[in-house]
Amino acid sequence: MKEFNKGFTLIELMIAVAIIGILAAIAMPAYVEYVQRAKRADAKAALLSAILAQEKWRANHTTYGSISDIGVSTTSPDGYYTISVSGNTASAYSISAAPKSPHTDSKCGTFTIDQNGDKTATGVDDYCWGK
Repeated sequence: MKEFNKGFTLIELMIAVAIIGILAAIAMPAYVEYVQRAKRADAKAALLSAILAQEKWRANHTTYGSISDIGVSTTSPDGYYTISVSGNTASAYSISAAPKSPHTDSKCGTFTIDQNGDKTATGVDDYCWGK
């Protein structure tokens, strides 16, 4: 009678580990980009809230207000960005969302929007507002 050994050979285990490594190498960049997009959504939500508060303030006053005037937090809802208002006059304002440390966003950098809805980002990616 023949006796059969149960289990895996070293070659089979090495092949399985190699396949898992290849799949992880493919999936990791996609996951990192997904997390970055979620953090950018945090900045966009904070900017939208600040814009609405700024327009509400302007409806009741003769100028646009500072960050403390409009009652908006200086931190985004999830805490990844610092919100600031600059250049607030009777007819103009600019609201920015800058990434807080240790979160950095080299592709998009700081998000900025003004009273006309003109959107800019300081990073190298032109599609930051669309992603």
